Amino acid sequence: MGKQVKNVLNLVAWATGILVSLAVGFGMTGGTLTVTYVPLVVTQVAGWVVVITTIVSAVMAVLKQ
Repeated sequence: MGKQVKNVLNLVAWATGILVSLAVGFGMTGGTLTVTYVPLVVTQVAGWVVVITTIVSAVMAVLKQ
């Protein structure tokens, strides 16, 4: 039973990481999250990079299983 609990906790941690990454990425693209002294366009581009790489890595991880 210990291994099952570990697997569930790993899944929850992975899903939480995906959701947080997407929240931050979309916050940056929408202009809600900004970085002081960095132009908004740069922050938005970085946000899209975060969103795209998060989605790609999530799909790759699911396909690996």
